[in-house]
Amino acid sequence: MRSFKRTFSGNPIINENSIIKEKHMTKVEEIILNNIKYRRSIFPASYMEKEIPNEIILTLLECANYAPNHKLTQPWRFTVFKGKGLEKLGNKMADLYKEKTISESFLQKKYEVTKDKILRSAAVIAIHIKYSDSIPRWEEIAAVGGAVQNLWLAAKAKGIGGYWSTPNTISEMGPFLNLGEREECLGLFYLGYHNEDEREGLRNPVEEKIEWVES
Repeated sequence: MRSFKRTFSGNPIINENSIIKEKHMTKVEEIILNNIKYRRSIFPASYMEKEIPNEIILTLLECANYAPNHKLTQPWRFTVFKGKGLEKLGNKMADLYKEKTISESFLQKKYEVTKDKILRSAAVIAIHIKYSDSIPRWEEIAAVGGAVQNLWLAAKAKGIGGYWSTPNTISEMGPFLNLGEREECLGLFYLGYHNEDEREGLRNPVEEKIEWVES
Protein backbone atom coordinates (compact mmCIF):
# COMPACT_ATOMS: atom_id res chain seq x y z
CA MET A 1 0.00 0.00 0.00
CA ARG A 2 1.18 3.56 -0.72
CA SER A 3 0.38 7.10 0.35
CA PHE A 4 1.20 10.52 -1.04
CA LYS A 5 1.48 14.11 0.07
CA ARG A 6 0.43 16.84 -2.31
CA THR A 7 2.90 19.67 -2.66
CA PHE A 8 1.89 23.25 -3.40
CA SER A 9 2.65 22.61 -7.08
CA GLY A 10 0.17 19.73 -7.05
CA ASN A 11 2.74 16.98 -7.61
CA PRO A 12 2.37 13.88 -5.41
CA ILE A 13 5.13 12.68 -3.10
CA ILE A 14 4.77 8.92 -2.92
CA ASN A 15 5.02 7.04 0.35
CA GLU A 16 4.83 3.30 -0.31
CA ASN A 17 3.10 2.39 2.93
CA SER A 18 -0.43 3.73 2.95
CA ILE A 19 -2.32 4.53 -0.28
CA ILE A 20 -5.19 2.16 -0.97
CA LYS A 21 -3.88 -0.08 -3.74
CA GLU A 22 -5.68 -3.27 -4.69
CA LYS A 23 -4.56 -5.71 -7.32
CA HIS A 24 -5.84 -4.68 -10.77
CA MET A 25 -7.02 -1.27 -9.47
CA THR A 26 -7.32 1.35 -12.19
CA LYS A 27 -5.77 4.79 -11.83
CA VAL A 28 -9.23 6.36 -11.63
CA GLU A 29 -10.24 4.00 -8.83
CA GLU A 30 -7.03 4.77 -6.94
CA ILE A 31 -7.55 8.53 -7.21
CA ILE A 32 -11.17 8.37 -6.06
CA LEU A 33 -10.53 6.03 -3.13
CA ASN A 34 -7.56 7.98 -1.87
CA ASN A 35 -9.36 11.30 -2.22
CA ILE A 36 -11.77 9.86 0.35
CA LYS A 37 -9.06 8.43 2.58
CA TYR A 38 -7.02 11.63 2.71
CA ARG A 39 -9.89 14.07 3.18
CA ARG A 40 -9.57 15.89 6.50
CA SER A 41 -10.35 19.21 8.13
CA ILE A 42 -8.11 22.10 7.07
CA PHE A 43 -8.66 25.06 9.39
CA PRO A 44 -8.67 28.77 8.47
CA ALA A 45 -5.31 29.39 10.17
CA SER A 46 -3.75 27.42 7.30
CA TYR A 47 -5.52 29.27 4.48
CA MET A 48 -3.66 31.37 1.93
CA GLU A 49 -4.78 34.80 0.75
CA LYS A 50 -6.13 33.53 -2.54
CA GLU A 51 -9.61 33.98 -3.93
CA ILE A 52 -11.76 31.01 -4.93
CA PRO A 53 -13.57 31.92 -8.17
CA ASN A 54 -17.35 31.71 -8.07
CA GLU A 55 -17.38 29.12 -10.85
CA ILE A 56 -15.27 26.77 -8.72
CA ILE A 57 -17.57 27.21 -5.73
CA LEU A 58 -20.49 26.46 -8.05
CA THR A 59 -18.73 23.26 -9.18
CA LEU A 60 -18.31 22.19 -5.54
CA LEU A 61 -21.97 22.83 -4.83
CA GLU A 62 -23.02 20.98 -7.98
CA CYS A 63 -21.20 17.96 -6.55
CA ALA A 64 -23.02 18.47 -3.24
CA ASN A 65 -26.30 18.52 -5.17
CA TYR A 66 -25.75 14.90 -6.27
CA ALA A 67 -25.91 13.49 -2.72
CA PRO A 68 -28.32 10.58 -2.18
CA ASN A 69 -31.69 11.50 -0.68
CA HIS A 70 -34.94 9.67 -0.01
CA LYS A 71 -37.80 10.56 -2.37
CA LEU A 72 -35.61 13.21 -4.00
CA THR A 73 -36.55 15.82 -1.43
CA GLN A 74 -33.11 17.42 -1.96
CA PRO A 75 -33.25 19.21 1.42
CA TRP A 76 -29.84 20.93 1.30
CA ARG A 77 -29.61 24.68 0.90
CA PHE A 78 -26.54 26.94 0.80
CA THR A 79 -25.72 30.59 1.44
CA VAL A 80 -22.26 31.58 0.15
CA PHE A 81 -20.37 34.40 1.87
CA LYS A 82 -17.43 36.04 0.07
CA GLY A 83 -15.78 39.46 0.06
CA LYS A 84 -17.66 41.95 2.23
CA GLY A 85 -20.18 39.23 2.95
CA LEU A 86 -17.53 37.61 5.14
CA GLU A 87 -17.39 40.78 7.24
CA LYS A 88 -21.15 40.66 7.76
CA LEU A 89 -21.00 36.98 8.73
CA GLY A 90 -18.00 37.48 11.01
CA ASN A 91 -19.66 40.35 12.84
CA LYS A 92 -22.88 38.36 13.24
CA MET A 93 -21.19 35.24 14.61
CA ALA A 94 -19.04 37.27 17.02
CA ASP A 95 -22.05 39.25 18.22
CA LEU A 96 -24.07 36.06 18.74
CA TYR A 97 -21.27 34.59 20.82
CA LYS A 98 -21.23 37.73 22.98
CA GLU A 99 -25.03 37.82 23.31
CA LYS A 100 -25.40 34.14 24.23
CA THR A 101 -22.44 33.87 26.61
CA ILE A 102 -22.81 34.82 30.26
CA SER A 103 -20.36 37.51 31.34
CA GLU A 104 -18.42 35.14 33.62
CA SER A 105 -17.67 32.83 30.66
CA PHE A 106 -17.11 35.45 27.96
CA LEU A 107 -13.61 35.51 26.47
CA GLN A 108 -12.52 38.47 24.38
CA LYS A 109 -10.02 36.26 22.56
CA LYS A 110 -12.76 33.82 21.49
CA TYR A 111 -14.87 36.77 20.35
CA GLU A 112 -12.01 37.95 18.14
CA VAL A 113 -11.11 34.46 16.89
CA THR A 114 -14.75 33.82 15.93
CA LYS A 115 -14.58 36.78 13.57
CA ASP A 116 -10.98 36.29 12.45
CA LYS A 117 -11.34 32.73 11.18
CA ILE A 118 -14.20 33.82 8.96
CA LEU A 119 -12.20 36.75 7.58
CA ARG A 120 -9.21 34.46 6.92
CA SER A 121 -11.36 32.25 4.67
CA ALA A 122 -11.78 32.69 0.93
CA ALA A 123 -15.44 31.77 1.37
CA VAL A 124 -17.77 30.44 4.03
CA ILE A 125 -20.88 28.48 3.11
CA ALA A 126 -23.80 28.37 5.52
CA ILE A 127 -25.24 24.84 5.35
CA HIS A 128 -28.95 24.75 5.94
CA ILE A 129 -31.79 22.34 5.48
CA LYS A 130 -35.33 22.67 4.21
CA TYR A 131 -37.46 19.93 5.72
CA SER A 132 -40.11 18.48 3.44
CA ASP A 133 -41.87 16.74 6.35
CA SER A 134 -42.79 14.00 3.84
CA ILE A 135 -40.15 11.69 5.33
CA PRO A 136 -38.54 11.48 8.80
CA ARG A 137 -36.41 14.53 9.48
CA TRP A 138 -33.38 12.43 10.43
CA GLU A 139 -33.29 11.09 6.85
CA GLU A 140 -33.06 14.61 5.45
CA ILE A 141 -30.37 15.57 7.98
CA ALA A 142 -28.43 12.50 6.85
CA ALA A 143 -28.88 13.60 3.23
CA VAL A 144 -27.41 17.02 4.03
CA GLY A 145 -24.46 15.25 5.65
CA GLY A 146 -23.97 13.38 2.37
CA ALA A 147 -24.11 16.65 0.45
CA VAL A 148 -21.43 18.17 2.69
CA GLN A 149 -19.22 15.11 2.19
CA ASN A 150 -19.55 15.53 -1.59
CA LEU A 151 -18.70 19.22 -1.24
CA TRP A 152 -15.68 18.37 0.91
CA LEU A 153 -14.34 15.72 -1.46
CA ALA A 154 -14.78 18.01 -4.45
CA ALA A 155 -12.93 20.78 -2.60
CA LYS A 156 -10.08 18.42 -1.79
CA ALA A 157 -9.85 17.38 -5.45
CA LYS A 158 -9.45 21.08 -6.30
CA GLY A 159 -6.70 21.61 -3.71
CA ILE A 160 -9.03 23.57 -1.43
CA GLY A 161 -9.16 23.03 2.32
CA GLY A 162 -12.46 22.71 4.11
CA TYR A 163 -13.79 22.71 7.66
CA TRP A 164 -17.38 22.12 8.86
CA SER A 165 -18.08 24.10 12.03
CA THR A 166 -21.21 23.66 14.16
CA PRO A 167 -21.13 26.25 16.97
CA ASN A 168 -24.12 26.43 19.33
CA THR A 169 -25.00 29.87 17.97
CA ILE A 170 -26.05 28.46 14.58
CA SER A 171 -29.47 27.84 16.11
CA GLU A 172 -29.88 31.64 16.18
CA MET A 173 -28.96 32.16 12.52
CA GLY A 174 -32.44 31.81 11.03
CA PRO A 175 -33.32 35.52 10.72
CA PHE A 176 -29.84 36.45 9.48
CA LEU A 177 -30.04 33.77 6.74
CA ASN A 178 -33.70 34.55 5.97
CA LEU A 179 -34.67 30.95 6.72
CA GLY A 180 -38.27 29.84 6.44
CA GLU A 181 -40.47 28.03 8.96
CA ARG A 182 -39.21 24.53 8.07
CA GLU A 183 -35.57 25.54 7.60
CA GLU A 184 -32.63 25.23 9.96
CA CYS A 185 -28.92 26.07 9.85
CA LEU A 186 -26.69 23.01 10.31
CA GLY A 187 -23.32 24.73 10.34
CA LEU A 188 -20.74 26.79 8.48
CA PHE A 189 -18.33 25.33 5.94
CA TYR A 190 -15.05 27.24 5.69
CA LEU A 191 -13.03 27.14 2.44
CA GLY A 192 -9.54 28.25 1.51
CA TYR A 193 -6.52 27.29 -0.56
CA HIS A 194 -3.62 25.98 1.52
CA ASN A 195 -0.21 24.39 1.16
CA GLU A 196 -0.33 21.82 3.96
CA ASP A 197 1.16 18.41 3.23
CA GLU A 198 -1.37 15.71 2.59
CA ARG A 199 -1.73 13.08 5.28
CA GLU A 200 -4.02 10.22 6.09
CA GLY A 201 -6.90 10.83 8.48
CA LEU A 202 -6.68 9.26 11.94
CA ARG A 203 -9.05 6.32 12.23
CA ASN A 204 -9.21 3.08 14.18
CA PRO A 205 -9.00 -0.03 11.95
CA VAL A 206 -12.25 -0.63 10.11
CA GLU A 207 -12.03 -4.32 11.05
CA GLU A 208 -12.97 -3.29 14.60
CA LYS A 209 -16.29 -1.92 13.31
CA ILE A 210 -17.47 -4.77 11.07
CA GLU A 211 -19.44 -7.92 11.82
CA TRP A 212 -19.62 -10.43 8.96
CA VAL A 213 -22.67 -12.67 8.62
CA GLU A 214 -22.04 -15.27 5.92
CA SER A 215 -24.00 -18.31 7.03
